[in-house]
Amino acid sequence: MTLKNDKYTYRVTWSEEDKEYVGLCAEFPSLSWLATTPETALKGIRNVVATVVRDMQANGERIPEPIAHKHYSGKFVVRVPPEVHRRLVLEAAEVGVSLNRLASAKLSQS
Repeated sequence: MTLKNDKYTYRVTWSEEDKEYVGLCAEFPSLSWLATTPETALKGIRNVVATVVRDMQANGERIPEPIAHKHYSGKFVVRVPPEVHRRLVLEAAEVGVSLNRLASAKLSQS
């Protein structure tokens, strides 16, 4: 039982602790599904999400919006300690770019 037009963000990874694949959904971080194959883990987590969404609908609860539907401005504020701010400003000046460009480049490397 999966959702019709399911737009949620799923990921399957290996769990060394459980010695199985674990299916995850970014919009429902408390949910997971363990299985012996990645395909079964994906199918399992999709079924769990479908069940939870149906329960939430039946109870009039707010259902998380899929990440894919959200619009992002490309701006966000990051607070850092003053010494980190100073070090980054110096680094940006040394390479001849703005602090914004330096931070963007560093974040893009992650």
